[in-house]
Amino acid sequence: MNTDLTDAVESAETAARQAGALLLTMRGKIHPREKAPADLVTEADVASQQLIFECLSARFPDFAFLGEEDSNVSRSFNSDYRWIVDPLDGTTNYVHGLENYCVSIGLQRQDGQIAAGVIYDPNRDIVYSAVRGSGAFQNGQKLKTSPVRRLDQALVAASFPAKVARDSAEIRRFVEVLVRCQALRRLGSAALNMCFVAAGRLDAYWATSVKTWDVAAGLLIIEESGGVVTDLNGHAVDLERPRIVVGATPELQAELAKVLRI
Repeated sequence: MNTDLTDAVESAETAARQAGALLLTMRGKIHPREKAPADLVTEADVASQQLIFECLSARFPDFAFLGEEDSNVSRSFNSDYRWIVDPLDGTTNYVHGLENYCVSIGLQRQDGQIAAGVIYDPNRDIVYSAVRGSGAFQNGQKLKTSPVRRLDQALVAASFPAKVARDSAEIRRFVEVLVRCQALRRLGSAALNMCFVAAGRLDAYWATSVKTWDVAAGLLIIEESGGVVTDLNGHAVDLERPRIVVGATPELQAELAKVLRI
């Protein structure tokens, strides 16, 4: 199949915008429940994913679909492409009325490579998008990461699991980076963190507890904006078990990764 990725990105943007509008409409009317202690899911997550599935499957019926809210879903797929969807990245922010959440849609090839990605921020009406080899964009304007090369000059973000033990490696990493960087943030949306690095608002970001759907689209947006992503050991990111270190420049990314290897 010779898929027109431009068409796929436009369809993903349409689906993401519709899902974002739905999230805004449902805000304040939902009843959260727990997937695990302190890990929330809402009717909005489920409704958003169903809308995206219907929109994309109508246009691309042969594509596989992996969504965060699917139960017992197989990670393997036999089609040429697969959508990887987080229908609401930042659910806890959403539940509390903190306007930092988004819809994330990645398109993965059968060989495992992410071919395209779209992330929609409904509160700011911003679409971040990328097609492999064609750059990354924010509402049509090309993105470029910041020129920061040193950790002590960097604004850094981190993602933690829903529950963190006091004596965990997560806390030790947080403290190590906190005392070395210019400032450190925990913003609550992995996908938006990567977009903010791509746009130069953040300089670096790391996460060791995120899932495939949290990062699939964002990883490509980072790479296409000139940023660098590896796992903690400097290797390529395993999308099935993503542990990511993101830097605006190779020098900053390498320094952060070194600090995190504790």
